[in-house]
Amino acid sequence: MTFAQSPISYLDHAATTPMVPEAIEAMNATMLQGGNPSSLHGSGRAARRTVEEARELVGRLLGARPSEVVFLSGGTEADNLAVKGLYWSRRTADPARRRVITSVVEHHAVLDPLTWLAKDEGAVVDLAAVDRECRLDLDAFGAQLEHMPSDVALVSCMWANNEVGTVQPVAEVVARAAEHGIPVHSDAVQAVGYLPVDFAASGLDAMSVSSHKIGGPTGVGALVVRREVEAVPLLHGGGQERDLRSGTLNTAAIAAFAAALEVTVGRRVAESARLEALRQRLVDGLRTAVPEAVVNGDPQAGPQHRLPHVAHVTFPGAEGDSLLMLLDAQGIECSTGSACTAGVPQASHVLLAMGMEEPAARGSLRFSLGHTTTEADVDRLLAALPGVYERACAAARVGVRT
Repeated sequence: MTFAQSPISYLDHAATTPMVPEAIEAMNATMLQGGNPSSLHGSGRAARRTVEEARELVGRLLGARPSEVVFLSGGTEADNLAVKGLYWSRRTADPARRRVITSVVEHHAVLDPLTWLAKDEGAVVDLAAVDRECRLDLDAFGAQLEHMPSDVALVSCMWANNEVGTVQPVAEVVARAAEHGIPVHSDAVQAVGYLPVDFAASGLDAMSVSSHKIGGPTGVGALVVRREVEAVPLLHGGGQERDLRSGTLNTAAIAAFAAALEVTVGRRVAESARLEALRQRLVDGLRTAVPEAVVNGDPQAGPQHRLPHVAHVTFPGAEGDSLLMLLDAQGIECSTGSACTAGVPQASHVLLAMGMEEPAARGSLRFSLGHTTTEADVDRLLAALPGVYERACAAARVGVRT
């Protein structure tokens, strides 16, 4: 099968997904209005109205009260505010609470702030193990929690892993932490729009969400945080957003974020089923295209097991970077993992934590599907993979000899 040099087959939606038309329309319309939502004149009040209507919509779609939605710049800031803000608040109330329990496979937007807190703030970071499918080991987590719950400041457990797509047992984590009055944060950036996410029902104290993963613009997101939870802000200034996030609000981006969320959540059931079918087409095709390939993560579908749009694959004997660039040369775009750590030639911490050997971890790719993905995109990938894999393995063999 051959393909004309035409459109790009974009299979990296977990890194960012193209904006949906409704979000673009909302953003354009709001940008033409102007006005600072903190100003008291007519334009300011109109901008404030747009922000508050977006807040109400986001809250309703995520199962939260509007007052629990704090707008900020995206998932990374939301994770930092949750982890640092909750830690500082809890430690101030009780200096003995210096331990933070989190999974070893968290996004770097959680792990790196914790590393900083350990280095500069005296925090003790307790990493909870995962199994070979990337799911949190609840027995190990429970033992860590029960060891000395009085010194735990907070727990952070992602809703779904950004690299292999495994859904984490957030409900069980919340239930166990609640027994000791310990707040729980979850990075739900990859879950929203693909899984049923209800903040109130989850029992979480804080939850991170990002706009550009669901068809909205980059540079905007939200930390959903219960009103009863106290957190120390990272930024100080005008006191916007409950004093948790000072700074002039990006009205147009917030409007577009809300519009994208409405579209994505509204079509979630049908779209998740469509993407699961496309993913299965990809996985089934791999058996013929590259029989050596190994699909990682939970093999089962469904909101308790795995994201419907992510296929993480190991190609034995090849380097992921070589595979990526060879596919890119043919107009097929994917990822070796999280785009936030792209360009760093090292094995994924997620795959290593799953028990994968480093050579295998370095020879893995993430294919993530989205609202622009078609059967033709999947077929194009499957047609290209045999030749690409052969060339990448040959390059790896040369590298070993030299």
